[in-house]
Amino acid sequence: MDFTLKIMGSASAKPVIERFQSAQVLSVRGRSFLIDCGEGVQMQLQRFGVSPMKIDSIFISHIHGDHVFGIFGLLSTMGMLARPTPLNIYAPVAFGPILKFFLSYYGEGVGFEIRHIPLKMKEVEQVYDTKSFEVLAFPLNHGIETFGFIFREKKPPLNVWKHMLSRYEFTLTEIGTLKRGEDVVREDGETIRCADAAYEPWEPRSFAYCSDTAPFPEEASIVRGVDLLYHETTYLAEHAEMAAQRHHTTTLQAAQCALDAGVKRLVIGHYTSRVRDISLFESECRTVFPETYASNDGDVFDIPLVKKG
Repeated sequence: MDFTLKIMGSASAKPVIERFQSAQVLSVRGRSFLIDCGEGVQMQLQRFGVSPMKIDSIFISHIHGDHVFGIFGLLSTMGMLARPTPLNIYAPVAFGPILKFFLSYYGEGVGFEIRHIPLKMKEVEQVYDTKSFEVLAFPLNHGIETFGFIFREKKPPLNVWKHMLSRYEFTLTEIGTLKRGEDVVREDGETIRCADAAYEPWEPRSFAYCSDTAPFPEEASIVRGVDLLYHETTYLAEHAEMAAQRHHTTTLQAAQCALDAGVKRLVIGHYTSRVRDISLFESECRTVFPETYASNDGDVFDIPLVKKG
């Protein structure tokens, strides 16, 4: 069961030769989600072996150009490839006129339904839901309407310990009861506690995406405990004043958020074009949060499945 992040673009507003603008693909249990859609994203998808036809949905954090300029080309390419299924785009309300403009000029040849699901929540809210997986959106602090996302697996049904199966000879109904997390109470009054007889077969995995944002008090609690946190680090610590003016985050601020949130790993990106040596970003973050990794275009970060029992 895959849970893998692929970096399509790691630059900020001004692209540089070796970096495209913000875009990532998260693959979860056979579904692929595009997160932000910077300029040239369809070229990066080809370059790094991701089929645009396999993109389940698109999540747009905000409508600044470096996060959305790639959408027209990508939608057109999907049309030329005869995408057979509708495409959901989760994006701020302000994305509506952008999509309307595209459809009014180029929509005739698209051939598939494009649905804009507007994001306008003031707190954490579920926006995507399946039996085993969900996506939550929450507001960020960037001066315009901007949202972060949490992608996480739901808790799996419990498994019953083999030695308990042989000991109690559970019926199918009793096994179902234990798998739901409930105690088994038999007609003779005997109670078998679920905590003793069943266990969670694997740990649910999670990924949080915090694109352009200045720090805000609730951020760490929102992303608390995720396996992998992507956080923008547009500026080095020495440029904290500029970061505040432009509603961005510095290296040390992102690392402190990861530390306060108790995440397992921090991936950073969205670097200013003023600094070409990204090892400087990583080094600063690691003074606060050692498990920090500076992303490059094409990097892959896998969240392995941890089995129990």
